[in-house]
Amino acid sequence: MVFRKLPGVSASGMGLRLSQKFVFLLFLSGLVTLCFGALFFLPDSVRLKRIFLSKTETQPVTVGSGSENDAREHLKRPKDQEHPRGMTSAKGETSTKLKSLSRKPSVSHEATEERLAGGKAQEDMTLPKSKTESATSSDHDANSDTFSFKKFKGCLLKPPLGRDSGNPSDPKTNERREKVKEMMKFAWDNYKRYAWGKNELRPLTRNGHIGNMFGGLRGASIIDSLDTLYIMGLMDEYSEAKEWVQTSLDLNSNGEASLFEVNIRYVGGLLSAYYLTGEELFKNKVLELGEKLLPAFNTPTGIPRGVINLGSSGTSWSWGWASAGSSILAEFGTLHLEFVHLTELSTNPIYTEKVMNIRKLLNKIEKPHGLYPNFLSPVSGNWVQHHVSIGGLGDSFYEYLIKSYLMSDKTDDDAKMMYYSALEAIEANLVQKSPGGLTYMAEWRGGILDHKMGHLACFSGGMIGIGADDGAPEKRQHYLDLAAEITHTCHESYTRSATKLGPEAFRFDGGAEATATRLSDRYYILRPEVIESYMYMWRLTHDPKYREWGWEAVEALEEHCRVESGFSGIRDVYTMTVSHDNMQQSFFLSETLKYLYLLFSDDDLLPLEDWVFNTEAHPLPIIRKSCLQDEATQDKTVSE
Repeated sequence: MVFRKLPGVSASGMGLRLSQKFVFLLFLSGLVTLCFGALFFLPDSVRLKRIFLSKTETQPVTVGSGSENDAREHLKRPKDQEHPRGMTSAKGETSTKLKSLSRKPSVSHEATEERLAGGKAQEDMTLPKSKTESATSSDHDANSDTFSFKKFKGCLLKPPLGRDSGNPSDPKTNERREKVKEMMKFAWDNYKRYAWGKNELRPLTRNGHIGNMFGGLRGASIIDSLDTLYIMGLMDEYSEAKEWVQTSLDLNSNGEASLFEVNIRYVGGLLSAYYLTGEELFKNKVLELGEKLLPAFNTPTGIPRGVINLGSSGTSWSWGWASAGSSILAEFGTLHLEFVHLTELSTNPIYTEKVMNIRKLLNKIEKPHGLYPNFLSPVSGNWVQHHVSIGGLGDSFYEYLIKSYLMSDKTDDDAKMMYYSALEAIEANLVQKSPGGLTYMAEWRGGILDHKMGHLACFSGGMIGIGADDGAPEKRQHYLDLAAEITHTCHESYTRSATKLGPEAFRFDGGAEATATRLSDRYYILRPEVIESYMYMWRLTHDPKYREWGWEAVEALEEHCRVESGFSGIRDVYTMTVSHDNMQQSFFLSETLKYLYLLFSDDDLLPLEDWVFNTEAHPLPIIRKSCLQDEATQDKTVSE
């Protein structure tokens, strides 16, 4: 024993007196405490510290629907997975950024790939991937924890930009497509000249508009235009937009933002820009912004409130005009596509958890006649009013159900079930036929039909069309016919106006059909929904009337909405004495012109087999989990 080797200590049975033993043990315990405690003051990178820390401390925890502390804990990613500017690998090496694709309109996707193949830009850019799968598999390898842009590209069925950038072989169609491209350049050039960095252009007064919808964020038109510029081959303009994102997009705002608008425009725009180009800049920005949206879900039910402070406080509240502090169906129901991709690109499953929690609540509560009312309390989880609309307040909730199913590579059976059940209820309660034979979707107010259809509801022709093929076999042709009928009705709302542009809302009562009867419904603000349905119906049927209808819209936009310094909405579509509203909406660049361009392009430009479009027309790729897993397994086998 060590005691027996100490000087002056007797070797007899009780060699140390009790007081001596106490002093010695006190000294020894203090020494041990000092040594072990010092380890925790060493830098994080010291390996000795890791020995005494549980590995589970750095793993994400399961987050409940209403805990702010849990949400913040989820955001504390390990340091080796934080990427403020560049991406650092586990070995501490900075990965090579995929360089900007310098592409001309006439250059094919394959040629672009060949140019990149020999350079450093083609190096594997490994990005964080969803951990949702790791919850069900404990033996996953390192490859399954990361999202690889190269593997993602390998899982696409077709090149995103087609064989020849979607160039149509028909000269007349190509001429029309080039006209749409010229309209985009004209709108962009004037935005850059008079409103650069602001959210939208005011073309009559030649200045910028900021507004209060984005909580202090700037450059909405820039973010909304990134993918449109890219697919049109306007590469100089795309480079200008990318440079602004890199140098001037400040996400540290402290204003009151619409969760819905920030998600569909900024999150959607940055996601699609990343998936189309591989530029890590966009990934870093979108993940930073995604974290700022999470506090909106800190409610008793997990249903997010509509307004959020993007600053450090993260406070959220409901719109003042929303009945009884409710949340809006179209707002909390239009997060799923983007949030699933936020999980896909990060190591954080919280984004998917949040939107799946919304689904669980909606499946649990009773729905009147199978319908989803527009107002829901984020506190009680109950419907506040029984107002149902496929237009404003409800629209994109239904769109995201079928698109969630398609984006999951048709594996999200819950979304499929919810969509077709909702569509059945809509057909039974809302779909009407006018005396003149026009099919339309009325609104439902506590059992009483309001025979009005909004311009916003005109997206539903395309929605029903893309979902037709996955319905019950005996109803597939019926759904395609219904989609065509609704699209025809929306086209009628355009042709029955003096300007050949559609009103904000049109009615089917008092002898009116597809016509706005109220002065307050006669305006047109460059909306895309009717053209959106034209594009989908063209791709589904190749009926030439849809391209003709799209060209009618181009001519009307040129005649009535194009002004000297941009495009402007108009106040009354029923008069040729046009009064402009002095606003070039950012969605005009993101949606209206993009859908027109796709309408006049070959189907292999952003093919529907690989891409779904969010409600702001930002393309997001279909997630093929099995393919990504197979790629990871092959890579692992090769490396071994």
